[in-house]
Amino acid sequence: MEHLTKSQLILLALLVSFITSMVTGIMTVALLSEGVAENPIQTIQRVIERSSNPPEEPQDPIISSEEKIVKIAENVTPAVVSVVATKDVSVIENYYLAPFGDILSGYGTQRRQVGAGTGFFVASDGTMVTNKHVVEDAEAEYSVIMNDGKKLAAKVLARDPTKDIAILKVTPATGQSFSFIPLGDSGGLKVGQTVVAIGNALGEFQNTVSVGVISGLLRTITASGGFSGPEVLSQVIQTDAAINPGNSGGPLLDLSGMVIGINNAVAEGAENIGFAIPISAAKKAIEDVKAYGKIRYAYLGVRYVAINPAIKESRKLAVDYGALVTASEGEVAVQPNSPATKGGIQQGDIILEFDGRKVDQNNTLADIISAHKIGDKVLLKILREGKEIQLEAILEERP
Repeated sequence: MEHLTKSQLILLALLVSFITSMVTGIMTVALLSEGVAENPIQTIQRVIERSSNPPEEPQDPIISSEEKIVKIAENVTPAVVSVVATKDVSVIENYYLAPFGDILSGYGTQRRQVGAGTGFFVASDGTMVTNKHVVEDAEAEYSVIMNDGKKLAAKVLARDPTKDIAILKVTPATGQSFSFIPLGDSGGLKVGQTVVAIGNALGEFQNTVSVGVISGLLRTITASGGFSGPEVLSQVIQTDAAINPGNSGGPLLDLSGMVIGINNAVAEGAENIGFAIPISAAKKAIEDVKAYGKIRYAYLGVRYVAINPAIKESRKLAVDYGALVTASEGEVAVQPNSPATKGGIQQGDIILEFDGRKVDQNNTLADIISAHKIGDKVLLKILREGKEIQLEAILEERP
């Protein structure tokens, strides 16, 4: 050391200081990332190993997505069934009379299949969900065809009075349980999200799997084809996953394999425009049936016109949103002895907000009320004769 010059000693000191600082920094970062105190030598060894082994290449997202879809199909299809409706229908029967072979016609009945759709189990005890229009004929008997071809009797427990949802039950044999699909969350869906639809396409091709994306949210449609005629459905999911006749009542799933919608309808004259009811509505229906044996809804007791810019102009209103409480032909605007009457709502009032939620075209009064429970106390912001007032109402069960 005595042969080193002063300049060399200074350089050596700087080198040692730099190496010490670097090692200390590496150890500090490693210790913080591990979150635990560790032997410094082990830490250095681990850092050296990490630096010498480059990170693995990220997995191909296309392959990953395909694998997820294949796994969903394998796991979910045992819980998806065909729902078949049968009933006695009138037929013309011909009788041949001897000896001349004259034909005598008469009327008889014959048991025939009159409808088919899709359903899926939501619990191991045989509780299942489908569309109301699939099981709407109260005179028909219903059965399900399982994935293995077995045919089991099904009982309709409840039909939703406002949404195209029905709850069925297949009674299991002693010790039997059914595969079922867990219910997801339809509240956080995003346009462009990948979805998988499964159903009994055309009433013939059981457990047909199709893949697409969510094309739109909060759509309002008029669905036809039901036993009781067209039905307006709001806040439905639009998807380009292929949904064909017979797919009605089948599940729409996210890539985690959870149900986020119930396949419901397709747009006539278009390609790849299908619709599904958000699963949140079915969750409420299932809970109601378990607790009360029927599907219940809260109600306010008003008839109204949804206000939009066109309605504002035609009726010379002060606002372009809200619900105008008004009478229809032969009907009163506020039903007697209803929560609305008890809360002080009057004909001509405009309901601007319902329990803090703005009433507009994306959040209709009916949809907001249906999300509440019977017995809820709600605060209403009302526009009456140019002045905003606050009213309270306690929701009751709809008659």
